[in-house]
Amino acid sequence: MPSPATHSPLEPHQAETTPLLVYFVLGIAFGVTLMKAEVVSWFRIQEMFRFQAFHMYGVMASALAVATTTLACIRWFGLVTLDGAPIVIEPKTLGHGYRYAIGGGIFGIGWALTGACPGPLFALLGGGISVFAVTIVAALAGTWTYGCLRSRLPD
Repeated sequence: MPSPATHSPLEPHQAETTPLLVYFVLGIAFGVTLMKAEVVSWFRIQEMFRFQAFHMYGVMASALAVATTTLACIRWFGLVTLDGAPIVIEPKTLGHGYRYAIGGGIFGIGWALTGACPGPLFALLGGGISVFAVTIVAALAGTWTYGCLRSRLPD
């Protein structure tokens, strides 16, 4: 009979799939939140770009406030990962800024063509707008292409 100190309450295959299940459920909850908040609505996005409503700016400002506060807490309290490793956020180097200008331009063109930024693509697909499967495939292809070309791109 195994001792309590060496016995894991989860079988090996359960230990691997449990975090994935948690992430999957959290992702679904996040997607539902995006849909209910109308953050993925083409009409809301158009209102934002035409400066006709505060809705999207309010959502973005809220996200920025939460992210800023969370990062400050991580640094202030010296939080660590579940494995005990310190959380380190490396500073970004601007370089010449080409990668940000080019990447931002490609991002903006994609957003304009599809009516959605990459974040809520799966929420839109899950919400029944099946045409976004094409956009997801294109986004994944673009990400893969960037990964292959990254070392050859300018700073």
